Order: sequence, then C-alpha cells, then structure tokens
Amino acid sequence: MKLADARRDQYRKLAKENNYRSRAVYKLSQLNKSYHILKKGMKIVDIGSAPGGWLQLASKVVGKGGMVIGVDLKSIDPIPNVITIIRDVDDTETLSLILKYLDGKADLVLSDLAPNVSGLWEIDHLKQIDLTRKALEITKKILRVDGNALYKLFQGETTSEFIADTKRIFSNVIITKPDASRKQSSEIYLLCKGYSPQESSRINNFLV
Repeated sequence: MKLADARRDQYRKLAKENNYRSRAVYKLSQLNKSYHILKKGMKIVDIGSAPGGWLQLASKVVGKGGMVIGVDLKSIDPIPNVITIIRDVDDTETLSLILKYLDGKADLVLSDLAPNVSGLWEIDHLKQIDLTRKALEITKKILRVDGNALYKLFQGETTSEFIADTKRIFSNVIITKPDASRKQSSEIYLLCKGYSPQESSRINNFLV
C-alpha cells in the first residue's frame, strides 16, 4: 500500500482518533462482534501482540476481573490490566512465564503473528505458518478444555495442512476475514472453538 493510501485508510484514522495503537484492533473488534469470543472475566493470551491494539481491546472487555497477557519480541508500552512478556515464541522460558502468570489455564489464545515481510510471498507464507505453528504448540499447553483460539494465517501451499491440524484438536474451525483486513491482503483468520485435546489422542489411537 502506498503511503498516501495508508493515510486515507479509514481504520488507521479510527485507531488514531480512538487512541488505539494499530488499525488491527478493528479486525479483532469485528471478529468479536460476529463470534463473541471476548468476554468479561476471561484469561486471554495474545501471542505476537505488539504494538498492543488487541491487548487494549481485550483488556477493556475482560475488565479488572480478567487477565490479559501479551507476548512479543518487541517492547510494548504499558496497558492497564495487561502483563507483557518480551520474548521470542521459540524461547523455552516463554511458555514457563505464560503459565506462571496465568496460574491456571487460558480461556482464549490470540495469535496475530507475522514475520518481517520480504516481498517473496512463498517465503513469507512459510515463515508466517511456522510462527503460527509455534503459537499452536503453546496453545496446546495453556488453553483450557473447551477454550477458543484465533490465528492469523497467510494463505499459501501449507494453509490447508495447518487448518487440518487444528481440526484434530478443536470441535469447530471457522475460516473468516474481517472487513478491516485489506482486500488485497492474503491474510485470513482461523477461529478455533471447543479445544479438545482428547480428540487428537483418539485420532492417533485409531490410526495406530
């Protein structure tokens, strides 16, 4: 997108007017209006959360009775009712810290991870899916049974494989794209509902 077009972007303007840190907050807001994934009192973990737009919205919805944890390599300016972990998803300490702060299990995992884009779509797609797979592995260890997850995906050759993997452990997987996602963007969002780790075990036992 050209800089002039970016300046005219309605969601960028709205974010600035409403003191949100990024236009991406409207993607989550629209998905929440459609699927009601954010609720008061929830424990939410947002992986790939800088600069913090999703954290702002999640904190606002869950309120003081809830908890929001943000994970990113980049530093995040403080947000009320939000704990931030500045670490790589590859870091073995990241999972330990998430579990420590959660003191239990999460109700919802969010992942808006994206690599530094090179412009070579096949490479960018593979990097993005790899990052999101790491978020999925973290999800398996922190999400409560029947909890939900939301993952951003770059569409490409391995997208269907990732979706198939989520269907093994979630009862309902929905492919969606909010209006706030740019039309020319190849990103989609995968809403995974009803986490059921036992389902994966049953499938594996059946295959054996």
